[in-house]
Amino acid sequence: MREFLIDLTVLLVFASAAVAQDKQAPAQRPLTLYQKLEAAGNTGGPAPRRDLLGAWTGPLTPKYVDTPPLTPLGEKLFKLNSPDPFSASSNDPWGTCDPFGFPRSATTETRGIAFSQMPGRMVIMAQYGRIWRSVWMDGRELPKNVGTKGGPDTTWYGYSVGHWDGDYTLVVNTTGLDDKTWIDRRGYPHSVDLRVEERYTRLDHDTLELTLTIDDPKIYSKPFVIAKNRFKWIPNQEDEEQMCVPSEAIEYRKLIVVPADQDRARGKK
Repeated sequence: MREFLIDLTVLLVFASAAVAQDKQAPAQRPLTLYQKLEAAGNTGGPAPRRDLLGAWTGPLTPKYVDTPPLTPLGEKLFKLNSPDPFSASSNDPWGTCDPFGFPRSATTETRGIAFSQMPGRMVIMAQYGRIWRSVWMDGRELPKNVGTKGGPDTTWYGYSVGHWDGDYTLVVNTTGLDDKTWIDRRGYPHSVDLRVEERYTRLDHDTLELTLTIDDPKIYSKPFVIAKNRFKWIPNQEDEEQMCVPSEAIEYRKLIVVPADQDRARGKK
């Protein structure tokens, strides 16, 4: 029965390979692609100038850096969130495979990203959920009236513009984000006024470092770095499909999550 539950969890996406690995002793866990490439070090030499193109792999979750400095409104909204997609009482949007939105797509399930250049823009693609974002590099400004009368609507992934800071750092600024989303898997909220800055620095040919900064005066008392991540360049790697499938998530909740919560409730009586 225990093996069946593990297999079912893997099949239904949420736990993916990580859940099965967590059942093993640490010494038995196979190395991830990221760990193998990290151990290999830099094999490609110096970083090329103004070039992030290609596929990169990272750890499952980035390193959360600062404790978010919540305002009173932020505290109130944060307490409303229950960040556990494996609980029937959770309101985590991930539990029903709602879109991550941004910046959660950059702070959750970060095992793979890729960059592609198009005329006037850079496209950033996330492996999990097959998400792609357009970052305009043509000098335009971010919209200033998102969500107001006469302005563009907020969206799951917002509006992004980018520029190079020197030859090795791509800076991306994003606004216009729908406030239904969370900024990370811990359940931290945001308002429609959220602004996010990504700084992708290519340290050498094989290593890319991301610093993610949050600025949302309604919810947080000051700007702060929410996460840092490090990616390794992938040579000749085929795409891996990682999807959150709503029908499977709903079935998982019916078969596993709700009965488990009911059993726990009965055990407390």
